[in-house]
Amino acid sequence: MTSFMKKQKIDFSKLVDDSFLSPEEFAECLDKGVEMLFYIEEDTFDRKDIQNVVFALKRISDSLRN
Repeated sequence: MTSFMKKQKIDFSKLVDDSFLSPEEFAECLDKGVEMLFYIEEDTFDRKDIQNVVFALKRISDSLRN
């Protein structure tokens, strides 16, 4: 994780179009995406890259809930 990622707090709720999905529904959608990553076939992506994506998605979904 870079120092930029540690210091910057982004309001992800502004990314959500309430007419399409509520912030909670958007967070649930991100959680499903995280779960889907667990079923990726081997050797598709580097393991560390997948872990970084999961970490980023989880932080976004957690931010939407707070």
